Amino acid sequence: MNVAKSTKRTLVYRCALLLIGVVNVMPRSLAVFLGAILGQAAHAILIKDRLKARRNLKLAYGDRLTDAQRKTIVRNLFANFGRNAVDILRTKKHYDSEIKNLIDVEGLEHIERVYNRGKGVLGITGHIGNFELLAAWFVKSKYKVAVIGREMYDSRLNHLLVDYRESLGMINIDTKDSVRKIVQVLKDGYILGVLIDTDSFRVRSVFVPAFGRLSHTPVGQSVLGLKTGAGFVPVACVRNGSRYKIVVKPEITIERTGDIDRDAYEMTKKCTHALEEIITDYKDQWIWIHNRWHNRPEVSIP
Repeated sequence: MNVAKSTKRTLVYRCALLLIGVVNVMPRSLAVFLGAILGQAAHAILIKDRLKARRNLKLAYGDRLTDAQRKTIVRNLFANFGRNAVDILRTKKHYDSEIKNLIDVEGLEHIERVYNRGKGVLGITGHIGNFELLAAWFVKSKYKVAVIGREMYDSRLNHLLVDYRESLGMINIDTKDSVRKIVQVLKDGYILGVLIDTDSFRVRSVFVPAFGRLSHTPVGQSVLGLKTGAGFVPVACVRNGSRYKIVVKPEITIERTGDIDRDAYEMTKKCTHALEEIITDYKDQWIWIHNRWHNRPEVSIP
């Protein structure tokens, strides 16, 4: 690593430590306001990301959204990023005294039904709303929870994130960990949070429809869930004014054919569709800055 990159990473790490300290001594209202201001500043500075988000909205919704609506969604998206980040930084210290009272839950019976079977739950979600707080709520509500996450580019920042998750009581599984670890937490009846909404070459993926376009989507969670007998439940934690709402959708099932690749494709397709419905309801809370359609299929897929 060159000196400039190392210096930049050190600066980012120290700024993160400073921000953690500052927002944890502020009243929440002031801290969230600060987060929104930082998000709006990022919106002004990150021109390429801002334009990419608008283009992706155009790809996803076409003329169903006006240019003015796309601009408003993207502006709100950045502000929501900042607000959510502040609450994540405050969760470790203020969850029990403050944050848990700001969370409402809709459809909890869907995940309860699957969880009580004892064969594990695939919590199908994405980079929408406050997905870190989503896992925190379940583990603080006495569910057994594990999450899969990719290691961050800086080991110090990664340590902060893993320490945050483990201090709350959840199991952190790195994408490079053995598959046996994932299988074991499902067999032990855990809710395993999986993010299925990004185009990545690091994990096994298939092309399924999302927003009317063939989208490169992780499929490993579908294979493991089908093989272990775990249930698939779409879930997200979204902002609802100054509060949060956890949205839990009914369990997703398929008519199994015995062909694991075919069944995994169908399950991934249905999970992606369910997540798309949540994103459409809360457009200004999903990561439109991600290049969702970077990879394209070599042949047309019906």
